[in-house]
Amino acid sequence: MSPISLAAVDDVAIQRAKTGDLSALERVYRAYEGMVYTLARRICRTAEDAEDVLQETFIEVCRSMGKFRGQGAGSLTAWIKRVASSKALMKVRYESYRVADELHEDMGAAGFRDADVPLQLDLETALGRLSDTSRAVVWLHDVEGYKHEEIAEMMGKTVSFSKSQLSRAHARLRTMLGEEM
Repeated sequence: MSPISLAAVDDVAIQRAKTGDLSALERVYRAYEGMVYTLARRICRTAEDAEDVLQETFIEVCRSMGKFRGQGAGSLTAWIKRVASSKALMKVRYESYRVADELHEDMGAAGFRDADVPLQLDLETALGRLSDTSRAVVWLHDVEGYKHEEIAEMMGKTVSFSKSQLSRAHARLRTMLGEEM
């Protein structure tokens, strides 16, 4: 079955999904699967982890849809993004990424130069070279538009942690991209 546009998930479909209607839940899944996968892929290191996050997100959405109190597709989108972000961050936190994060943090931007990485990289490659935590904060803040307070809450950290991660990540990106950012 092909993806469904977000516009196809109207208030009636949302209300039906809240009652557990399988066709309405499938409509929600089809409308949001691409968005969730893209968000998960930007936060997680691998496509396999993003697939896991996609599955975990919609298990949670189906399980909790009856408790969803928002109105309309806009609030449903925000809620599903929040669930997906939370699942992706949990994946990063609880997988073997902690060791990799510590190594990346210890290397810093100078470590990239020492490894003979060209100074000029494209943004996609540069983002991939950030630690998982830094990349997640950059993506959630700069692309998804979350505020530092929301990111801190999702990550179980402080607002200053989110701000400092973003500042350090921006500095690393500027270095990797040759100050063209």
